[in-house]
Amino acid sequence: MKVVIFAGGMGTRIAEETGTRPKPMVEIGGKPILWHIMKIYNAQGFNEFVICLGYKGYLIKEYFMHYYLHNSDLTIELGNNKIDVHSSNTETFKVTLVDTGQETKTAGRLQRVRAFLTPGEDFMLTYGDGVADIDLKSLLQFHQSHGKTATVTAVQPEARFGGLEMTDNGQVNRFKEKPKGDGKWVNGGFFVLGPKVFDYLKDDMTNTMWEDEPLERLSHDSQLMAYKHTGFWKPMDAMRDKIELETMWQKNEAKWKIW
Repeated sequence: MKVVIFAGGMGTRIAEETGTRPKPMVEIGGKPILWHIMKIYNAQGFNEFVICLGYKGYLIKEYFMHYYLHNSDLTIELGNNKIDVHSSNTETFKVTLVDTGQETKTAGRLQRVRAFLTPGEDFMLTYGDGVADIDLKSLLQFHQSHGKTATVTAVQPEARFGGLEMTDNGQVNRFKEKPKGDGKWVNGGFFVLGPKVFDYLKDDMTNTMWEDEPLERLSHDSQLMAYKHTGFWKPMDAMRDKIELETMWQKNEAKWKIW
């Protein structure tokens, strides 16, 4: 089963890092967050990827073009450009890199990679900036059990600030650092989609967000189901998120590291 990854956005809310590279190439522990996401899938048996490129997409192409050499021990004879590879610490990824347009929105990006998917088969889809310790086999089993066109992973994000429970006179009865949200479930990515999803991507979707009309119509037609993930999930929306993820990695507390 193939995995589509949105990797074309500019990442304006983390502009400190994305002025020179696409957001999915921002590094955690010396590796792009895109690599971390692919490792989550690869560890669970999904290693064929279709990556939707846009903003500075050539940098993602260059990264994978040189990945094998950058992760190998080499002897290079400069006179004849002969290269001997002694050992390699590479991956088993099979990666298709598709330029889906500089300004194209997410629905348009998905529409433009249809030709690179296996006709008539389900596929997975996620964002190039969020990691989780999600059980992908359980997600897939859930999707196959309900027979609908689309499954979205629903998550309850951690609150940004600590929570207080107090009396009218200010007595704090309970303090909880960064509790779960207010009970609402939100879109956490990690979709499983059937081929009929392209019935919801008709005409020109260049200026349409996947999260708007397509998902709204799927929901209206009772073709969208939610898989509830209660474990770790974190998007890299802003610089503070990148710092938190980096700190987790350096402390060996990266809950998404399931490989």
